[in-house]
Amino acid sequence: MKQKIILFLLITPLFLSAQAFRNYSNEFLSIGVDAAGLGMSKSVVATTNDVNAIYWNPAGLVGIEDYQGSLMHASYFAGIANYNHAAFAMPIDRQSALGISIIRFGVDDILNTTELIDSQGNIDFNRISLFSSVDYAFNIAYARNLLFKDVTFGVNAKIVRRIIGDFASSWGFGFDVGIQFERNDWRFGLMARDITTTFNSWAIDEDEFNKIKNAIPGQNQEAPESTEITKPKLQLGVAKSWRIGRLFNLLTEANANIRFSKTNDIVSSDFASVDPALGFQLDYDQLVYLRAGVGNFQYITEFDNSKSLSLQPNFGLGFKYNGIQIDYALTNIGSVGNALFSNIFSITFDYSFFRR
Repeated sequence: MKQKIILFLLITPLFLSAQAFRNYSNEFLSIGVDAAGLGMSKSVVATTNDVNAIYWNPAGLVGIEDYQGSLMHASYFAGIANYNHAAFAMPIDRQSALGISIIRFGVDDILNTTELIDSQGNIDFNRISLFSSVDYAFNIAYARNLLFKDVTFGVNAKIVRRIIGDFASSWGFGFDVGIQFERNDWRFGLMARDITTTFNSWAIDEDEFNKIKNAIPGQNQEAPESTEITKPKLQLGVAKSWRIGRLFNLLTEANANIRFSKTNDIVSSDFASVDPALGFQLDYDQLVYLRAGVGNFQYITEFDNSKSLSLQPNFGLGFKYNGIQIDYALTNIGSVGNALFSNIFSITFDYSFFRR
């Protein structure tokens, strides 16, 4: 029974380290939101130009011409968790656009075994209850053309709500800023996530904490820090498009994802770490899309302490007709070692088609 309690403690992010700055805070916001982008290994910072730009790079919202909506659903860890996204965007005028979105990442129906064994050592299965660990992100994005030709700027304000049953909950707030530049067939993008740092303030239920703090003798005797701060991250992108014959188009993009901490990325130092990603998209007359990408280059420590380099391939398909685009991606949304790949579907609606 102790093993169940230990498992419960491991899956509960209530027991965070005492450091306020955390390298992997609010990591559910790093998963991605669109099957088209995930199929290209998230290499879309320079080219995103539809409603999903709210997440990838809000500067791309200037590219929309009318109302747009997007929906996505994905299962995480073989169905243990569910990941959902919904977004809406619209142009304000020819120079600016506005978008809103919501992300939900949740593990539901988790067994709470903290009261399974009473003070006399008796086991009562009726004392088992269920709870959910849910993360929400509400985003409001604004974008507009700058005075400079072919340069767009966007900002995304996000409110983060995290709930761990009755044990703890938090509110967070932060900003993302993005820029895109286009010249001829070349596109460039910069996305600064959590540019002001994202601040999470936790409220911990003392009664619930007291029930579990002695589950493992000598551990978790004190409540964790109530303040959590997410470090800024940078994403740089460069893309090039080619016309192939009369009906085919090829889009390629390379991204550099930069964290200001030492990680297992292919390029790593005490100051910053860089994880590159490459994405490709071939389309037939902007009707059918074939996508591929590679990213998440990580050094893995083997049992003999040797290092090996791992990478994550991704694949995708898309179909666009009458203002509706359906996309599919085969990707590891967990981005963790040998975790199972998931089938991701998303749908995007573009109302401009119906105004023709």
